[in-house]
Amino acid sequence: MTVTDTERPGRFDAGTPWHLQGNNAPITEELTETNLEIVGAIPSELQGRFFRNGANPQTGVSEHWFIGDGMLHGIELAGGKANWYRNRYVKTPMFANPGADRTELAMDSETFEMDLNVSAANTHVIAHAGRILALEEGAFPYEISPELETIGPFNYDGKLTTSMTAHPKLCPHTGELIFFGYGVLPPYFTYYRVAADGNVMQSTEITMGGPTMIHDFAVSRNHTVIMDLPMVFDLELALQGGMPIRWSDDYQARMGVMPRAGQDVDVKWFDIDPCYVFHTLNAHDDGDEVVMRGCRLEKLWLDTADMVVDEATVDQGARLHEWRFNMKTGAVSDRQLDDAPCEFPRIADADAGTQERYGYVMAQRPQTEGGAVFKYDQANGASKTVHEFGDGKTPGEPVFVAAADAKNSDDGWLMTFVHDAVTDTSALEIIDATDMAAGPVAEIKLPVRVPTGFHGSWIADA
Repeated sequence: MTVTDTERPGRFDAGTPWHLQGNNAPITEELTETNLEIVGAIPSELQGRFFRNGANPQTGVSEHWFIGDGMLHGIELAGGKANWYRNRYVKTPMFANPGADRTELAMDSETFEMDLNVSAANTHVIAHAGRILALEEGAFPYEISPELETIGPFNYDGKLTTSMTAHPKLCPHTGELIFFGYGVLPPYFTYYRVAADGNVMQSTEITMGGPTMIHDFAVSRNHTVIMDLPMVFDLELALQGGMPIRWSDDYQARMGVMPRAGQDVDVKWFDIDPCYVFHTLNAHDDGDEVVMRGCRLEKLWLDTADMVVDEATVDQGARLHEWRFNMKTGAVSDRQLDDAPCEFPRIADADAGTQERYGYVMAQRPQTEGGAVFKYDQANGASKTVHEFGDGKTPGEPVFVAAADAKNSDDGWLMTFVHDAVTDTSALEIIDATDMAAGPVAEIKLPVRVPTGFHGSWIADA
């Protein structure tokens, strides 16, 4: 499928799908820029790379925001300088066959088995056990070099036999990487633990209620929380193309809690009110209870699978929410922590699995409004402080980077790419997490725009 410039949807046309409008529209050129303007001062101790992933269809068109070739954007920092900005496509079979039908590309027509090397690799990028991995939840990870070049698919020497979630959890105490793979055919959920050295320690099938979309999960020091929610695979929608997932009023929403190294028989299931959760903030153990926080949606994709965020839909956005699962009594309680729509929650990596004090989220606002990042203080009733970016400026996911001499869990910086609608360019902004009201300590201005994307990581030099 080849799309000419005249066939590409206009970035600001009313008839263009939301996920291809404005800064959601893809870019196609791969660049390396070394002459970067810096406003302010980059903290000299920041030695490493900030990478972020997102869907960026080569053809200029896609049927959904979640569909499109993965493109990584990265900036290398060292000694108070920004050495380079790079953007690179992840070179997968989908990249090599632009516009091809993914199912036709991946499915063996005789055995109907799916080739998990066929990936968009467009959702997240992480580092573990000496490898950098570009992730999406429907396939194997793709290994990436520190310069964003594609090395190739990675399946843990054949021990990964399913897809891998784009939201693995890294334990700061053991160095384990904990993740899962889900599928539309059994096994619906397979749970994995990988040691700090990259060796697979556990691969366990978990019984689910059916074929559901499971985007994220949560891990405490002692437990894993699995979400079995009413977003189900629909074969009829799959045959029509596009997003083959729909909301089901008949599917019981529940969450399962199991010992972190447990088996299927160890899962304790808790029925909950219907909802969907794309992203969790964290989980921790509190006496007999396991506590999980995340961004809760009342419902999702009732009439359409579009992910529009505008004046009409922003009120339907996710809110920060808390669930408490009592492992002794079987009781579950939950509460909304704030009434402001938000998404892309992050914490300090060192707090993963323990009682986090601070959580950071991206405010969910129409693109016509100035963007913001919220900081929640759980020690003070989830009280909120706000960093406003200003009119026409839209941030992405806020990634926390701890200071080298951190004395408190918020000693450090938030990093995010910010798009400026006035100049139609982007910058990497570095914010002092202890002073959210202040302006950025540094802006690394880019000569190009970084399209709206998904998730990223700060990957420090060894």
